[in-house]
Amino acid sequence: MRVLIIGSLAGDLGQAGRLAMARGARLDHADTQEAALARLRGDARVDVVLCDVAVGVGAVVRALAAERIAVPVVACGTGRDPDDAVRAIRDGAREFLPLPPDPDLIATILEAASGEAQALVVRDPVMAATVRRAETVAAAEASVLIMGESGTGKEVIARHIHRRSRRAGGPFVALNCAAIPETLLESELFGHEKGAFSGAVARRTGKFEAADGGTLLLDEISEMDVRLQAKLLRALQEREIDRLGGAAPVKVNVRILATTNRDLLAEVQRGGFREDLYFRLNVVSLRVPPLRERPGDIAALADHFARRYAEVNGLPPRPVSRDALARLAAYPWRGNVRELENTMHRAVLLATGAEIEADAIELTAAAPGTAAVHHAPAGQGAAPAGGAIAGLVGRTVEEVERDLILQTLGHTLGNRTHAATILGISIRALRNKLRDYAAQGAAVPPPPGAAVVTPATIAPAPPLSPSRAPAPSHGPAGLSLAG
Repeated sequence: MRVLIIGSLAGDLGQAGRLAMARGARLDHADTQEAALARLRGDARVDVVLCDVAVGVGAVVRALAAERIAVPVVACGTGRDPDDAVRAIRDGAREFLPLPPDPDLIATILEAASGEAQALVVRDPVMAATVRRAETVAAAEASVLIMGESGTGKEVIARHIHRRSRRAGGPFVALNCAAIPETLLESELFGHEKGAFSGAVARRTGKFEAADGGTLLLDEISEMDVRLQAKLLRALQEREIDRLGGAAPVKVNVRILATTNRDLLAEVQRGGFREDLYFRLNVVSLRVPPLRERPGDIAALADHFARRYAEVNGLPPRPVSRDALARLAAYPWRGNVRELENTMHRAVLLATGAEIEADAIELTAAAPGTAAVHHAPAGQGAAPAGGAIAGLVGRTVEEVERDLILQTLGHTLGNRTHAATILGISIRALRNKLRDYAAQGAAVPPPPGAAVVTPATIAPAPPLSPSRAPAPSHGPAGLSLAG
């Protein structure tokens, strides 16, 4: 992944950069906001910005918004002034990184920002068949539509296709169509020329140009506005793009992979997705099966995540007991591999014996052989055990909805995408509700690696101890992790 650091590298911020490099990141540096913007205009492959609070996080965020550059900003500060974290988050920073940096927290933030994963963990014949089909089409140039529920590992499959393709030496650029506002998505894809809109003070290249010679993944493409779909279709047909405000088309050589967690054909029939674009993307289709259809992967993935999070948290590796595996196998896994990942992270932290026993496996939905477990965020009432309706009488629908959302978010360790999947709502709807809850004074679980933000005073998160390290968030991927 690519990281741009804004600020002086002489002190703790330089140490954060060195830790990022040790985790495999490629670094760029700018001393000032102006220099940073110049780099971001010319390289759309930057995944995350680390910005010293002394530079002015709010000014950086506003400048990025003015130029329609959608890249997450992580504020970095010593943490001696609690107001730094408050201001940074309210000014638009995605996270706050206390300095001097904690290695595990750096790793968590980078993984959450990039969503990268490097290895497939496959044991079940159903998933193995999907991987074989992916490898069969990898060498071709055709577009591939990758379908499946959220959390099944669609982006992991896309990266696997790229690594097995003739374009493996070129860039792999991913764009989450659901995570970027519609007003920014067109510029993110195609770039813009100076003067194209108010705030466009210089030319900026987009994801298509950044992926030239390689692969462009359009993640959750069903979330793209129909009007923008027409421009995307032209780019695929003509192999050229038009920057916003551009006078001439720009040739691009890009292979397109797209993912969706919806039935795109049904979206076509209801008018939410263009039929011609659907057929252009669906030259080859892959369906990534949900975890409940590939039970043979559960034990292997559980062991993989147990070893991974033992290492991340500085704990000795422990095997998963037979009783714990039986408990995992009986669960329906609505959140798929991403839910299993969070469950195993929690189990690694809760386990006390030589093995990870069944009592460390906390699940939130009833299934044969499992018990429902609910955890209420601080300050919230506990959910009625067993789903008893009588326990809800006397409470408003808004109160019940708030508690359900906040408890689900606590279960997912702050992972917004996973929580939205479990709740059956869009990520945008979830974010809007969380913003309202925070404004009302509720304790909203932060994203992985971030400090808790409420309208009250907020102290920056101290460096994590092994028992407090948060889980990385991998967006739509999550089938495997970078080792």
